Amino acid sequence: MTHTPHELAEDFPDAADQIAALRQNDAHFARLADAYHAINRDVHRAETNVEPTADDHLTDMRKQRMRLKDEIRAYLARSDA
Repeated sequence: MTHTPHELAEDFPDAADQIAALRQNDAHFARLADAYHAINRDVHRAETNVEPTADDHLTDMRKQRMRLKDEIRAYLARSDA
């Protein structure tokens, strides 16, 4: 499989250590990160036609990924303070 874009460590390079620590020590954050990873993988597989899907479903998955990323961004900001 090709490189999957939009991984959290790539999207938040300055927070890579914080992400790793939160995944280990915060169950809620770990669930958010796992959900993000799963939807990101699904979007990538749809975009590369490994698992083709309808355009409206792909759009919904992208929106879900964006919502999760926004929630993760806010979580990182709160835990950094």
